[in-house]
Amino acid sequence: MMTDKTWLSRWDDRYSSEAFAYGTEPNKYLKEQLSQLKPGTILFPAEGEGRNAVFAATMGWQVSAFDISANGRNKALQLAEQQQTTIDYQVGELSSLDYQNEQFDAVALIYAHFPGAVKSSIHKMLNQYLRTGGFVIFEAFSKNHLEYIAKNEKVGGPKDIESLFSIEEIKSDFPDYHIIELEETEIELSEGLFHNGTGSVIRFVGQKR
Repeated sequence: MMTDKTWLSRWDDRYSSEAFAYGTEPNKYLKEQLSQLKPGTILFPAEGEGRNAVFAATMGWQVSAFDISANGRNKALQLAEQQQTTIDYQVGELSSLDYQNEQFDAVALIYAHFPGAVKSSIHKMLNQYLRTGGFVIFEAFSKNHLEYIAKNEKVGGPKDIESLFSIEEIKSDFPDYHIIELEETEIELSEGLFHNGTGSVIRFVGQKR
C-alpha cells in the first residue's frame, strides 16, 4: 500500500545510529494525557524507537506498537529492556497486521506522519481498533509548520504539506468523537536530535462515541 523503498530506507537510516533520534523521554503531551486515564490496552502507530510506548508500559498500560522500520523496533525493545518492561511491537504496514476491532482502550498518534495519500485511510482503520468509549491522543505537525521549518530546519517534521495535518482533517478522520481538546498551537520542542525549536502542531484528544 504505502511502503515505497525510499520511505522505508529513510526511517531505517534514521534509526540505525546508536543515538535515539527523538530521545528516550516520552512526549510531554502524551505524558500529560496518559496521567489522566486509567491504564488499559493502548496502540502506538508509527512508534519508531519506542520512547512513548515504553513510557506507557512503565505506567501499567498493556502496550502494542508498530512501525515499518525493523531498526526502530530493535531500539524500542532495547529501551523496554533497560526500563524493565515489555511491549508488543510488530513491523509492517497497518493493513498487514492482525489487530482486532475494538481491541484497544486508547490509540496514541504522536508525530505519526504518514504519506498524504494514505493517512486518512490509516486513521479510519485505527478508529475500528478502538473500543467505544476509548480515547485517541494525537500530537503532530500542522500544515502551517512549513513556515517554521523554513526558519529552523532543526525543528524537524515533514516538508510536504500533504503529510501535515489540519483541524478540519482530524474532524473528518475521527467524526464520531466527543472532542475533549482540538487545537492548533505553537510549542517548543526538545526531543532528541530531530525535534528542536518552535513548531506548529495539532493537538487532539477525543473519546469515541
